Amino acid sequence: MHPNGYIGRKMHLPPLKEKPAVIIAAFGSTTRARAALDNFQAHLERHFSEYEIFWAYTSEIIRRKTGLPSLQQTLAQVEAAGFRKVVVQPLHIFPGTEYRQIQETCAYFPGLRVFMGETLCHRWAFIQETLAVMEQDFLLPDQGVNLLALHGTPLAADPVNIVYLGVEKLVADLYPHVRAAAIEGIPDSNALFTRMKKERIIDRPKQARIIPMMYFAGMHARDDLMGENDSWRTRLEKMGLTVDCPMVETGKKPLFKGLAFYPEVTGFLVARLERALGLADYF
Repeated sequence: MHPNGYIGRKMHLPPLKEKPAVIIAAFGSTTRARAALDNFQAHLERHFSEYEIFWAYTSEIIRRKTGLPSLQQTLAQVEAAGFRKVVVQPLHIFPGTEYRQIQETCAYFPGLRVFMGETLCHRWAFIQETLAVMEQDFLLPDQGVNLLALHGTPLAADPVNIVYLGVEKLVADLYPHVRAAAIEGIPDSNALFTRMKKERIIDRPKQARIIPMMYFAGMHARDDLMGENDSWRTRLEKMGLTVDCPMVETGKKPLFKGLAFYPEVTGFLVARLERALGLADYF
C-alpha cells in the first residue's frame, strides 16, 4: 500500500520516525520493589529525553495481576506509532531462557529493525564489575561466609548453565570466603552445603550472609532464601550459623536488597543501552 495513495491517505498513516524507540524489558514487580523501576524510568527521562521510552514485562503472572503490557504488545504499539528501529534493553541479569525468549519475540516483527541490549552479566568482565560492586555487602573473611544466590534454571540443556558454573568458580577463586549457588538447577545448593561441612567452613566464625544476585530479591528471597520452611536460612541455622541478608528501606519499610538497589548497577545497564543505541545509529 502506497502511503500517498488513496487508501494510505484515508488511513492517515503516521510518518516514519528517524530515531529508534527504546523498550525496557523487565520481569516486573507487584511489591514495593517497583520503586526501583520508577527510579530507572526517572533516570532515563533525565538522560535519554530525545528518545521515546516504552516498557514491556516478561512475567505472565505479573501481567495478569497488573494489566501491564507484554513485549509483543509493546512492539506492536511501537510499530503502529511509525518506528522502524527499536532498541530493546532487558533488565535481566544473565542471558538465560528469558533473554532468548525476548530475542524470539522480536523476530516476529520483521517490519522493525530490533537492536538487543546486553544483560547485566552478558560478559565475564561485566560479571567481575558486578561482583566488585556487591563486595560492599560482603562479610569480611574473619566475620563469616557469604553465599551468592543465583536464580538458576531447571533446564539441564540450557546454555546459560555454563555461565552459572563459571560464576561459581570465579567467585571461589576471587574470594576465599564467598560461595555461589542457584535456587534452581546448578550450582546446586544442597551440594554447596555438603561441601561447606566437608571444608569445615562452619568451624570458622559462625555467621553466614545470603546475598541475592538477582535484579529484585522478592519472592525468592522471602521464601527460598530467608523463609521459615526448608529455606537456605533454616538449613544454615541447623549447621549452627547465624544468617542474615542485606536490606534496603522503601516506603519506610525494610526490603531484601536486590541488584536494582545498587546505583552502580543502574549505571551498568545504562551503558548497555547506550551501546545498543550506538549500534542502531550506525546501522
